[in-house]
Formats: sequence, structure tokens, C-alpha cells
Amino acid sequence: MLSDSPPERDLEWTESGVTGAWRFQQRLHRICTSALAALPPADAAKPAGFSDKAMALRRAAHKTIAGVSADIEAFHFNKAVARLYELSSTIDSLKPADEGDGWTQREALEIFVRLIGPMTPHLAEELWHELGHATLLADAPWPTPEPALLVDDTVTIAVQLNGKLRGTISLPKDAAKDVAEKAALALPELLRGLEGRPTKRVIVVPNRIVNVVA
Repeated sequence: MLSDSPPERDLEWTESGVTGAWRFQQRLHRICTSALAALPPADAAKPAGFSDKAMALRRAAHKTIAGVSADIEAFHFNKAVARLYELSSTIDSLKPADEGDGWTQREALEIFVRLIGPMTPHLAEELWHELGHATLLADAPWPTPEPALLVDDTVTIAVQLNGKLRGTISLPKDAAKDVAEKAALALPELLRGLEGRPTKRVIVVPNRIVNVVA
């Protein structure tokens, strides 16, 4: 009912509509359970870098958070469900090839399960448990999108300390050098590597690398 019509309109009840919703829920269960073997633990640390496919999925997931949140606030439940249909296909298309892919797929699945919780609460609680959480999904906070992942035409820039990779940052394409420098110097992994030492020089290669010399 939520997926087929806005709440202010009448809905013609059909068996085909019920069948379609049932198939989607079965597909969602399959996507989550079939991915479990390749997923890192629920408390795994965020990787230093991501593949292009992983970043595409992260952007899609975080944009879906923003979109579904706005749709629910406006009572556009059918639009929210449509976004979730689209995100499920994007999640299913990623076949993890490394640590970053696995972490990203877990992040996307957990976002998806939390977003669909208000619409299919029982299934969402079961999948939340399958994903390794001992607490109730109902007690989990609503997901918050990362602002950098909502910006179109972003690039992933490597951040190095004395030539050694410390992590990556996502910035708008062709961002000014001072913007890239500021973002790189705020990276937690870089700060840990500096161990309080002052920086001697920051070399910015636009859209590619920020190398901090200490």
C-alpha cells in the first residue's frame, strides 16, 4: 500500500500488487543473508580507502538517507519506497573484492535496513539481528548522511604523510588547494600519524593527492 499510492489517494487493491511487495521483501532478505559471509564484523573500523564502485555505493546510500528522510517528513511514502527499491539494486550489484568493498556493503545494508524499518518493522528487526546486532533496531538512531557524499561530481583524494598513504578524503571536483589542504589536515588518520609534530610542507596535486611533509 505504501509503495503504490500517496496516502491522500484511493488505492485499488490487487493481488499483483501484494505479490510484487512480497517478492521485494524476499529479495531484500536474500540480498542481506547472502552477503553475510563476505561482511566484516559490525564494529569493524572504517577502511582508509575505497574503490570507485564502493564510493559509488556509499554516495547512493547516503543520498538515499537524505531522500527517504525528506519523503517521510512530507508523507511521500511511495517515493521513499521507490528510492529503497533503487538502492537495493545498487547494493546487490557490488560484489566485494577487498576490505573497503565489504565495509561499504555492510554500511549500505545497515542503512537500508534502518530506512525500511518504519515500513516493514518485523523484517527489518530480523535482518538487523542477522547483520550481527544484539540490540533492537527500534532503539537504533535514524541514519545521518555524510554531507560530502551528497555532493555530485566528487573526487576521492589520497592523503599521504611523508609519502605514505594515511587515508582518503572526498571533495568536490577541482576544489581549491586550500580546501583540500584543510580537509587533509583534519583527517583523523593523518593526525594520529603526525603525533603532535608540526607540518613542514603540504603539497596538493588537484583532484589526486595531498602529501603532508613533517
